[in-house]
Amino acid sequence: MASLLLTHFYFLFLLSTCGSFINAYHLTPNFYARRCPKLESIVRTTMVRAIIKEPRMAASILRLHFHDCFVNGCDASVLLNDTPTFKGEKSAVPNHNSLKGFKLIDEIKSNVETICRHTVSCSDILALAARDAVTLSGGPRWRVPLGRRDTRTTSIEAANANLPPTTANITTLTSFFAAKNLSHRDMTALSGAHTIGMARCTTYRTHIYNEPNDINTNFALIKKANCPAWGGDNNLAPLDTGSPTRFDNSFFKNIMARQGLLHSDQELLNGGSQVAWVRLYAKSNVAFGNDFVKAMVKMSKISPLTGRFGEVRRHCRFVN
Repeated sequence: MASLLLTHFYFLFLLSTCGSFINAYHLTPNFYARRCPKLESIVRTTMVRAIIKEPRMAASILRLHFHDCFVNGCDASVLLNDTPTFKGEKSAVPNHNSLKGFKLIDEIKSNVETICRHTVSCSDILALAARDAVTLSGGPRWRVPLGRRDTRTTSIEAANANLPPTTANITTLTSFFAAKNLSHRDMTALSGAHTIGMARCTTYRTHIYNEPNDINTNFALIKKANCPAWGGDNNLAPLDTGSPTRFDNSFFKNIMARQGLLHSDQELLNGGSQVAWVRLYAKSNVAFGNDFVKAMVKMSKISPLTGRFGEVRRHCRFVN
């Protein structure tokens, strides 16, 4: 009997201990409250200077965070340079000559290291910078869950396999997001990030020339002036023609008017439950902002490395 009671209490002890161990590594906005209390101020100040100098940087940082989280989780793998042992995500088809913002993340990391040496991960810095990119562009502000650590590896194959292409149809899009446990509602709200930023001609040429049933004729004609059928691959056009540097619901109004620049954006109106969300967000900037925040927080929690897993890089482009 005594042996049975001892075993019972030992089991309860293990259960409570393991529970505490697991809970200790949940992401929390207060993760650096004691160890680096000035963290968010440092990130924001650096972001303010960068966006004043180059407004497009807001969209670049936001996209960088998306592309990080969709490939093996939010672990700063997208920031790593190639090494003799692995070829990184920067060279993947969706990222090559397209992703920007690496120097800005380096600058933020350097500023943080000056105050809080070897304390804050690059993945957390990127998550905070993405939030500030939205806020400084006129969008909502939210508390960012923190406590991620940085991966020691990266994979070009994983990036090519996990990042949805701009040519994707709605079925393909929803499958990519579902694989990350993101719903149709999440997908639609996160797509609204295209309310800021630019796209290269090569990413939308087929849409404006070969898909007359899916695009407003006058809109396509205007875009063809800066995106010829041949050449001009790197010519840029705003993803949101209504307010290209302001984070608002104009993107969804464009979609409703069949003026989505990318095929994948216009696909949001091509049947499925997400159509109702497009219509709601086109009518209500508040509804869009609220759902975008929820989806961003959810996305930022995709497969984070915590506790003893991973590392806190000293420089975001290289493992320690």
